[in-house]
Amino acid sequence: MLLNLADAQLPGEVVAALDVNTVANAVYAHNYGSTKVKTRNIQSLSEKEVTKLGANMLLMSPPCQPHTRQGLQRDVDDKRSCALSHLCSLIPQCETLEYVLMENVKGFEGSQARKQFIEALEKAGYHWREFILTPTQFNVPNTRHRYYCIARKSKDFGFEAGKIWEHMPGAKADPTQQSTCKISTIVEPNVPAETLVPDDVLTKRVLVMDIIHPSQSRSMCFTKGYTHYTEGTGSAFTPLSEAESHSIFEAVKEIDMDPNSTNCEAAQHRRLELLREVKLRYFTPREVARLMSFPEDFEFPAETTNRQRYRLLGNSINVCVVGELLKLLTSL
Repeated sequence: MLLNLADAQLPGEVVAALDVNTVANAVYAHNYGSTKVKTRNIQSLSEKEVTKLGANMLLMSPPCQPHTRQGLQRDVDDKRSCALSHLCSLIPQCETLEYVLMENVKGFEGSQARKQFIEALEKAGYHWREFILTPTQFNVPNTRHRYYCIARKSKDFGFEAGKIWEHMPGAKADPTQQSTCKISTIVEPNVPAETLVPDDVLTKRVLVMDIIHPSQSRSMCFTKGYTHYTEGTGSAFTPLSEAESHSIFEAVKEIDMDPNSTNCEAAQHRRLELLREVKLRYFTPREVARLMSFPEDFEFPAETTNRQRYRLLGNSINVCVVGELLKLLTSL
């Protein structure tokens, strides 16, 4: 929350930060102090407590699992939707609240939970707008399409309602827009060998991996399963040029097309040696944080494992995108 306010260059104070994830809360406390962060279920939050805190802005990213493509998409019937349902009941009651910003996965816009949320906003007298945005539209070389809703009581927004915006108002409507920022700008200079893709993954799964080169200006969405699962969880990096890696993969292809190579130990050994030449590795947590627009002074506590760091980042939001939406939310 503080990162978003800082990115938007807006004055503000976080009066409370709530999450049930103790690891996430430890990271928050490490960066901003422990006085405002609370490990508790959002369903324990009451209207009286919100009023006592004097909170005028609610920033939320409720559980996305009820709406993800990989999940069962049980929507409001999923018990993880209870947190959002509780907030929907609170919003009309909390008179101190003036602003609301909500983030969720693409697909939430067609859910019953979204209908419930919009009904709560309208009952409380909010003006609201919806978006599907991705960081590439803000010159960040990472694709992460997300649903956003901004709402405020004070006055209506000066741009069209009744639609889901796929770009910022006033910006060119180009859903294929790519970043001009190259991946080389976020890469760390000295990376430990433990980030290299293991041999067993190279052997069995390399052909389904999304491989990024230094001169490219893109990367795929990172999820909490990054490094644990191979396909669809995030990109891998090679320091080689596209031409250099293409040449290596052509040589690998020749081995794979040879019907005698499958059971030939020498051929499989040569194949692995070629794949090792690609120097394929995972992006480090710091690099993923940069792609999520976290500032350089953001840190993880030393005791936070890499697995935990990747999980937290995969569940996080892009700071730049939310910062721009906060500007829009609070603009006159």
